[in-house]
Amino acid sequence: MILGARVMKMLAEYLDKAITFEKMAAAEKDAKLRADLEKQAIAYRKLATERAKNLKLSVPPQQSK
Repeated sequence: MILGARVMKMLAEYLDKAITFEKMAAAEKDAKLRADLEKQAIAYRKLATERAKNLKLSVPPQQSK
C-alpha cells in the first residue's frame, strides 16, 4: 500500500510540475525561454502519461492550447 501511495504521489508531482512550467511559459515574453519551458512541461506530461499507463490508470489530459 505504501508503494502504491508513493507511485500515485509521483504521478501527481509530475502533473503539478507540468502545470507549473505551462504557467511560467504562458507568462514568459522571451520566445526562446518560453519554448524551453514548454518543452519541460511536455516532458513532465510524458512522464505522467507513462506512469499512468504502467499503472493501468487513465491517461492524464494533455494541456489545451
